[in-house]
Formats: sequence, C-alpha cells, structure tokens
Amino acid sequence: MKYFEVTFTLTPYSTDAADLLAALSAEAGFETFEDTPTGLKAYVQQSLFDRQALDSCIASFPFEATHIIYNIGEAEDRDWNEPWEQEGFEPIVISGKGLVSGERTTPNNRMIVIHDGRHLPQDISLSSQLSTLNSIEIDARQAFGTGTHETTRMICSMLLDMDLTGKRVLDCGCGTGILGICALKLGAAECTAYDIDEWSVDNTRHNAVINGVDANLTAMLGNATLLDDITGRYALVMANINRNILLQDMERFVSTMEPAATLILSGFYDADCTLLLDKAKALGLHLVIKKNDGEWACLMLQR
Repeated sequence: MKYFEVTFTLTPYSTDAADLLAALSAEAGFETFEDTPTGLKAYVQQSLFDRQALDSCIASFPFEATHIIYNIGEAEDRDWNEPWEQEGFEPIVISGKGLVSGERTTPNNRMIVIHDGRHLPQDISLSSQLSTLNSIEIDARQAFGTGTHETTRMICSMLLDMDLTGKRVLDCGCGTGILGICALKLGAAECTAYDIDEWSVDNTRHNAVINGVDANLTAMLGNATLLDDITGRYALVMANINRNILLQDMERFVSTMEPAATLILSGFYDADCTLLLDKAKALGLHLVIKKNDGEWACLMLQR
C-alpha cells in the first residue's frame, strides 16, 4: 500500500494548532500523525488523498494568526511494523466492562486475553473466579489490530456483552482479523472479512488458522464495493476504520444487515460522533451504546 508523507510547518507553532490541524485534515484522508518541533508529519494512502479538501481545510483554519505550509513526498515503502513485530506486545485482557489486568479483573464475567506467540496468557495472574477466558493469539504482520489500540479494545468489549451464538458476522477493514476472530471465539457461526491491503488479508487468514477458526472465516481483498455482490445478510457488522471511510461506506454496510442487526463502528474521535450519528439516523439506525476511551469513540447502532 503506497502512502504520501506530508510535512506541515506551522508558524507560529503551538500544540493546540497542531492538534486542530490533525483533526481537521482527516477530511483529506490522513490517518496517522507524528509531532515535529514545528508542526506535524502526516500519512495518507495515495489513493485516498484529497488535496482539494486539504487546501480548503488550511484556507479556513480557525487560528487566523497561524500560517501553514506543507510539502508532499512519498513515504518509504518498507515494513514500518518490523521493529514492533520482532518485539511483540504484552497480553491484553478485556472484559465486557473494559480493559482490565491483574487484580482489577471482574469476577464471573466473560473475558478475552489477546497475546502474541512470545507473550503467553499463562504469564498473567487472573482471578480464579472468572467464568470464561477466551485466548486469542495475534501474529501482526504489517496490519492494524492487536488489542493494544483503544478502538480495538472498545469493540472487543462490546462483543463480550453480546450473544453471538450462531450469528453471521461481517468485519470491514479487517486488519489482523482480530474482530472477526473474537466474534467466532464468542460463538458466531461464520465471519466474512475484507481489507484493501493484501498484507492484511493474508494476515487475517494466517491468524484465523493459528486460532483454529479458519473454517469459519473468509477473508477477501478489496473495498466496500465487494459488498454489492455478497449474498445473504449479517446479524453483526463491524468496522474499525477512519471517519471518512465510515461515512462513505455506511450505506453499503446497512445494505448487508438483516432486520434488527447490529452495526459497531470505531476508528474515530469523539468529536466525529455527531457526523456519524446523523448519517446513521438517515439510514434508519438508532444508537444503542456509545463508549469512549480517551479521545477515541465507539458506537453500537441497530436497525
């Protein structure tokens, strides 16, 4: 997947101005930001970059005294996750009531522990009173979704509160496949997953195998237009993607949902909720649950 690296210089520089620029530039497709001494470095998929939207954002920037210039270059085409992949991540324990660890566990509550092959779940001290503890192993290879990010944790937490027995599930923008795998571990009958990134699709298939759910998970390469040709309907649709893609694709998500189905969305900031809820209402959905973890948000919607 090809990315542009865009360097923003703000004069005068302030953290408030940089934070606001990062939030507003999501309109142009940006999804990752790094702070610099004079502004930001931002990354956007080349196919999603909307330069007109970026220029409009800068022209109407609320901090009138702030002068913004930017330079566009191609991001280096390499495995950015390589150092992290080599080190792995500490196990993450999630309950229906949120992230927990060690003695902060909630008795008699379903939980999942997400881990890699280097850090095994038996290394965690958990209460003996837990009724159910599902283990999910994730081998992340150039794909998003290990449970370490707030948005992934919130969706997994919502899944723990649902009865997924025998349900058909759709995972949009699957990354590592963690959400679909979690749903299957919690009783779903089958999962269809897709991603625009070939690495992510391969990684989802790989993780399905190591978790023993590959017979029930189908991963496809492509974007939401794939949904136009899918037969059957889903009881649960999940999407952990940036706000602009969610707004663009939500109508297609809804077209795959059976009556009374659930749609779980994350991957966006709390400030984006109004736009997403307005779109959802126009499509006949109502809000069931809203979660927050820091500045990130997660919405559960229903037909």
